[in-house]
Amino acid sequence: MPTRVHEFAWPDRVVVGTIGVPGARTFYLQVRTGKHIVSIALEKQQSAQLAEKIDEILDQLLNIEGNPHSVPTSTPTELVDNDQLEAVEEQFRTGAMSLGWDPTTAQVVIEAYPLADVDAEDDGSLEEDGAEAPEMLLVRMPVGTARAFAKRTREVVGAGRPVCPLCGYPVDADGHVCTHPEV
Repeated sequence: MPTRVHEFAWPDRVVVGTIGVPGARTFYLQVRTGKHIVSIALEKQQSAQLAEKIDEILDQLLNIEGNPHSVPTSTPTELVDNDQLEAVEEQFRTGAMSLGWDPTTAQVVIEAYPLADVDAEDDGSLEEDGAEAPEMLLVRMPVGTARAFAKRTREVVGAGRPVCPLCGYPVDADGHVCTHPEV
């Protein structure tokens, strides 16, 4: 059965954002072209790694003699996006992801696949034969957009609960039981 691909070749917007309060946030990768929006749920750690790896790719490209892809060293001001997520309708929860570079278009490429769930319930995406249609998200973004995406993602990930200076675990709004041996 063919895979349903949510493809965005030159998106108008691609961001990571959250819904909920620190400690109970859900992270989303949201992509929009025109009125077409796709939102997929991510884990906080997936979001952090995505930003880190995008920066690594861009930094490697930046060091190529002559910087042929015009990779910015910092986030271009005109590409900063601090707006909230748009209407979120979760397409799927992300399992595997891959990240790459397309030299023919000078774009960073993100592929995201749903979390494999052998006990998945009917979510309305069934094929005629009753089998669930496989799907994926494919996003291609130019280097400036990728740099802005990574910066925003790091900020969103870092905006969570404060960390206990003794044990390093998050401090909840309703208190914290420190596990540090000196407490």
